[in-house]
Amino acid sequence: MTTAPQHGKAAAPEGFAAYVAVTAAYWAFMLTDGALRMLVLLHFHTLGFSPVQLAYLFVLYEAAGMATNLSAGWIAARFGLTRTLYAGLGLQVVALVSLSYLDPTWQLATSVTFVMIVQGLSGVAKDLAKMASKSAVKLLAPKAGDGLFRWVAVLTGSKNAVKGLGFLLGAALLASAGFTVATLGMALVLAVILAAVLLAMPRGLPSGRKGAKFSEVFSKSPNINWLSLARLFLFGARDVWFVVGIPVYFYAVLSDGTAAGNRTAFFLIGTFMALWIICYGAVQAAAPRLLQAKTRSEHALVAAARHWATGLALVPAALTVATLLSDGPAPWLTAFLGLGLLVFGAVFAVNSALHSYLVLAFSKEERVTMDVGFYYMANAAGRLIGTLLSGLSYQIGGVPACLATATAMVAISALAASRLSAPEEKVAG
Repeated sequence: MTTAPQHGKAAAPEGFAAYVAVTAAYWAFMLTDGALRMLVLLHFHTLGFSPVQLAYLFVLYEAAGMATNLSAGWIAARFGLTRTLYAGLGLQVVALVSLSYLDPTWQLATSVTFVMIVQGLSGVAKDLAKMASKSAVKLLAPKAGDGLFRWVAVLTGSKNAVKGLGFLLGAALLASAGFTVATLGMALVLAVILAAVLLAMPRGLPSGRKGAKFSEVFSKSPNINWLSLARLFLFGARDVWFVVGIPVYFYAVLSDGTAAGNRTAFFLIGTFMALWIICYGAVQAAAPRLLQAKTRSEHALVAAARHWATGLALVPAALTVATLLSDGPAPWLTAFLGLGLLVFGAVFAVNSALHSYLVLAFSKEERVTMDVGFYYMANAAGRLIGTLLSGLSYQIGGVPACLATATAMVAISALAASRLSAPEEKVAG
């Protein structure tokens, strides 16, 4: 078997310290990001918003992510990774404070517009922080063996586990403290963390180059382009049920319409969503061991990306059949959906971890922020499409329509992944 190529030496101590600081800042951001999503979703659902209206609340968040990722690579290349990370944290503080000014007496159109704008700002913040953090791994990780895969898997897996805790935190804060107190409290905590990171960030990340051109963000690499397309449909398949469909379905099943019943439903939904994200993050972090990446070539890992995407499509397909065969909401169906979606999360996590590694493996160091930004622009596009389809498909056909759409999107992702090729394949040909 061909082993993974060995490059360079282990990361220097200051590089590891910078990696730890970046990871800690990213954790803090993702905790508030997960909490904010759950706060907005459950708060406005209780105000009577339809599934499509709930989806609208997140549209600008995802659309802003597309635009931000497309330009964030150039921003980081021009102004530096640390400044880009600080900008993301700072904008999230502004978004949280702004959302606390939401007035329940406003008309529906005013409320939707205001929340969409603030969510758009939060989307900009998230993708600035994400792009800076992921690009930093390429530059700081040890080059030997599976060092890059391990470091990116730990960063991505841990941030998803933290985001899962954020879902639980958001639901708990909404039930116990209310919407306004929750948003202001999170803004204060994140502002303190931003100040600490500003004071304690060690050296080790590039400060930017003045000659960086915006036109460089568009990748000319077929691998980056095919991987970006696979990522688009992979995350679209996740969000088509995750954003609106399953939370609203579970609320309909679990809530009895009373204030106490609503609070119980909030906690149960928040707990499930948190558990899903935490398990997803744990599997992501363990992906290098699960895939035996230390002893496998890049060629083998590219092939694994194709196979795992094909296997993932079987899970929503089975769940779709189960929902179509049922006569409607039932305890067995709710339990089956919950378990099935956890399985989906585990297989999805391996796919996501492979993608996150491959985009860095395919990128050259001199343009890593550009390629990562382009790749995450496709990620945001998939989330935007999934968000729109989540509300629309649930309104048209309920959970079966959400899951059937997810199945089709995973199948397209698998087709795109089948076009990937490892560098050694090109040399051999």
